[in-house]
Amino acid sequence: MEKQFTIKNPQGIHARPAGAIMKKANEFTNATISLEFNGRKVSAKSITGVLTLGMKAGDNVNVIAEGDQAAEALEAVGAVLESVLD
Repeated sequence: MEKQFTIKNPQGIHARPAGAIMKKANEFTNATISLEFNGRKVSAKSITGVLTLGMKAGDNVNVIAEGDQAAEALEAVGAVLESVLD
């Protein structure tokens, strides 16, 4: 399952929001969650992977989730991507 979300944080995805994405993704032990941006796909459970995407405000990113908790994980990670964290 896949859904597109828009980065709303004016500073983009830096260390703090990337950590929040990773933390939320790791809550779903029965799901594989990936982020896809500019042709690159990384695990949402890896802060390093999330940071390497270099997502900025206004960018669209696809969240891809598989497994028993896929639907819940997709929406939860998407909500963090679209939140404004300092």
